[in-house]
Amino acid sequence: MKKQEILKQIFRMNKKAFGIALVSLTLGFSVAACADQGGDGQPLQMVQATDQGSAAVPGGPVDLTVATERAINSVVYIKVATRVRQSQQMQYFDPFEFFFGDPFSDPFGDYNQGQGQRGGRNRGQQQQRSQQPRQTGAGSGVILTADGYIVTNNHVVAEADEITVKLNDNREFKARIIGTDKTSDLALIKIDAKDLQPITVGNSESLKLGEWVLAIGNPYSLTNTVTAGIVSAKARTVTGNSKGIESFIQTDAAINPGNSGGALVNARGELVGINTMIYSQTGSYAGYGFAIPTTIMNKVVNDIKQYGQVQRAMLGVKGKDVDTYIEQLEANGEDVPDFGTTTGVYVAELVKNSAAAQAGIKEGDVIVAVDGKTVNKFGELQEILASHKPGDKVKVTILRDKKKQDVTVTLRNEQGGTDILEQVQTDDLGVALKPLTDAEKRQFGVNYGLKVTAIKGGKMKEAGVQKGYVLMTVNDQPMRTNDDFDAAVQEANNSDERVLWIRALTPSGRRASFAIELEQEK
Repeated sequence: MKKQEILKQIFRMNKKAFGIALVSLTLGFSVAACADQGGDGQPLQMVQATDQGSAAVPGGPVDLTVATERAINSVVYIKVATRVRQSQQMQYFDPFEFFFGDPFSDPFGDYNQGQGQRGGRNRGQQQQRSQQPRQTGAGSGVILTADGYIVTNNHVVAEADEITVKLNDNREFKARIIGTDKTSDLALIKIDAKDLQPITVGNSESLKLGEWVLAIGNPYSLTNTVTAGIVSAKARTVTGNSKGIESFIQTDAAINPGNSGGALVNARGELVGINTMIYSQTGSYAGYGFAIPTTIMNKVVNDIKQYGQVQRAMLGVKGKDVDTYIEQLEANGEDVPDFGTTTGVYVAELVKNSAAAQAGIKEGDVIVAVDGKTVNKFGELQEILASHKPGDKVKVTILRDKKKQDVTVTLRNEQGGTDILEQVQTDDLGVALKPLTDAEKRQFGVNYGLKVTAIKGGKMKEAGVQKGYVLMTVNDQPMRTNDDFDAAVQEANNSDERVLWIRALTPSGRRASFAIELEQEK
């Protein structure tokens, strides 16, 4: 079979490989609004390994029973339930949509086709949504602190309306989301418990190829399952998603649906990775599993706990591995320049006004090291940058015309600044909201809306929102419940613009609109 005919499927490993993973794609990132406990200013008090070297034992047998005993009680079984809302084929008239429409569309264009829902004959008609039965799934998690902070995958809990954590001693606790990070596919949750057994966090950078590791989790709901394998590769890029962080530990330890969020530990029982996905044509184990290294995990969970969101440091380059670029040129019959190396990251494009551009890095340069750490491929560059915050200065070593140069770069945040960004919670906006009553819906002639019942000092008041106003849409999302508003705020927090575009009605029924910037730098 030709290489291009081989289908590659990456399956997120919760209980239903085609369940929660698909839900994550269809429902989006809304439930992260449950992250009401993040950003308390305090980092996690995790147990760090004292020996940061490799756990590999040269020339002798490895007893993995000790590692299992040390780690297994720190891995939990996570059950999630999600209420799925689906559109029904029931139309109702929405006067707010009829009058507001889409300000950027042709108000008459769809009418001529006789089928427009924005500007034509059906303008103002909406589909009624009704609540459907719950969908369930499961995954794994790892206890980081004795008081109940647990790390897992974002795709395990991001859409959950209810989370239950089962410990190895069969005790069960309800959990709440502290924060999630879609980019790294990590999440931090919390249970109200004491004297738990936190895992010891090791240094994933010290892993060696061929070193023994254990995957601990709950595949197919088979709780407390331990499988063994070796480190097959490091800094592996799998899907080629430019918006995600991909620097995976590859292992041949058997990993299956349900292992998501579970522990990858070394021969000392120290956490070195969070099991995340598999490479398979069937959805089950086929010899390739991938884990997020602890070098990335440490930064993500600490940022969520301390700031409420991940402080992502951006270099501002787009590129690829040098050897991959050379292969592409050869395949296209193009001349291959002499880069002076066959390893490193080729800079194909610079983001406009980025940190790299301002520092003098140019297209065609090859990045070979950061702060003295050798960079052989793009995954290694991502892993190094993932441990930094905006405002950090790093020394980037490049090859230009086969000559090495050191460039000092001040890393920036996703908005182009150098400051720490605080997560803006709904409480920070200074409003109390409640869904319209049936009588109020009749009064305003609408089918939904959130009424401002109280307002204090905050961004909403500064923008001109007043008590009695009715929020109809936020960033084009209808406001039917308080959860809708929380979800819109969370989505805006994680966007590049960080702005709430609000359409509202005044108490007299007059239309009003507001733009509220969530920028809150520290």
